[in-house]
Amino acid sequence: MDFLLSQNNLYIVLIALVSGAMLLWPTLGKGRAGNPVAVQQAVQLANQKHGIFVDVRSAELFKSGTIPQARNLPAVDIESKANTLPKDKPIIVFCDQGRESGRVAGALRKQGFTEAVSLQGGLRSWAEAGLPLSKKA
Repeated sequence: MDFLLSQNNLYIVLIALVSGAMLLWPTLGKGRAGNPVAVQQAVQLANQKHGIFVDVRSAELFKSGTIPQARNLPAVDIESKANTLPKDKPIIVFCDQGRESGRVAGALRKQGFTEAVSLQGGLRSWAEAGLPLSKKA
């Protein structure tokens, strides 16, 4: 026990604990991240499995530009309006940068939407990939 409490060794133990926590952090956060998928995977889900894009941003942001064919269900309304989504198709949830959509995709999976995923990087990554955006009237 004296070995661990020695001043020099205490720093080594502290560094080891912090390093271990940093290594585990991505693994622990995956469950909450809403199963993120890359843009190309999202396109494949939409094309091959008839996946539905769900924009969880506000109605104003949705109107300013979104993924073509996307439905707008703001994150604040998702629990009350989730029943409007089909449970037998992939649900590809996105927001501006992918942070809020991860939480929403996780909540949808808890409600029985087993194929709910989050678009990694959100609408920003979609636009950076050069894919089309549409403005809603």
